[in-house]
Order: sequence, then C-alpha cells, then structure tokens
Amino acid sequence: MNTFHLEGRPFVTLSNLLKIEGWCESGASAKHAIDEGHVTVDGKVELRKRNKIIANQVVKFAGQTVKVVE
Repeated sequence: MNTFHLEGRPFVTLSNLLKIEGWCESGASAKHAIDEGHVTVDGKVELRKRNKIIANQVVKFAGQTVKVVE
C-alpha cells in the first residue's frame, strides 16, 4: 500500500489523486475510470470525480492502493 501525503492541504480531489499517483495518464482518463465505477474509496465504489479525499481514507484502483495521510 502506498501513502499519499496531503502536506498541509485539507484534501485532494479523487481525479487529481489518480493522476498524481500516476495511475491515469490524464485528468480525463481519471474521470473516465471514476465514471465507469473502477475506483473505490474506503471499500465503496465512488462515482464523484471531485470527491474530496481527506486524511485516513483509502483509495483503490486497478489493483493499486493508496492511503491518504496528513
């Protein structure tokens, strides 16, 4: 499991997180993956592209996992 540090920010949007982690090549492909129901947040399918991911949430996509920390 990877770790993503918010570094003082209150949140990161789900589509940006997928892009930052390198799981999607672009914001458009990240949004498409979310629309298709391929992304889970804390074990539940998440369809909101601009969902605010905060510390202690776990995001999974394409067999990869990241835990968001402060």
